[in-house]
Amino acid sequence: MQLTSRQAQAILDGGEAKANELGLPVVVAVLDAGAHLKAFRRMDGAVLASIDIAIRKATTAALFQANSEAVWEYCKPGAPAQGLQLTNGGLATFGGGIPLRSLDGTVIGALGVSGGAVSQDIEVAQAALGAFENLIR
Repeated sequence: MQLTSRQAQAILDGGEAKANELGLPVVVAVLDAGAHLKAFRRMDGAVLASIDIAIRKATTAALFQANSEAVWEYCKPGAPAQGLQLTNGGLATFGGGIPLRSLDGTVIGALGVSGGAVSQDIEVAQAALGAFENLIR
């Protein structure tokens, strides 16, 4: 299965709907399985720095096939791969990046959200993921 434009659009819409509910302008980035940009939305008023952060969160989730915050356990001071976050053009090892999986569990892409506190980014990302999952089930 390949991530479709329709699915990517649903992710953007789901994320934006949750962000609007929270009164929070965010950036949502959707990448394909190769960590290439598939779809992108910067809501009006979203901070410019959030563009890069959302893409890096999604990249981290795609490359490691795990939520972006899980990667921190490998690269934090004293961890086995300290400095890992500096690889691949720079990773974002905090919440808001989630891999996208097909029904058989294959990673077909990832999404990243930035614009609020990490807890808010995670909440928006979960809503965006929910919109994706509603389409594939």
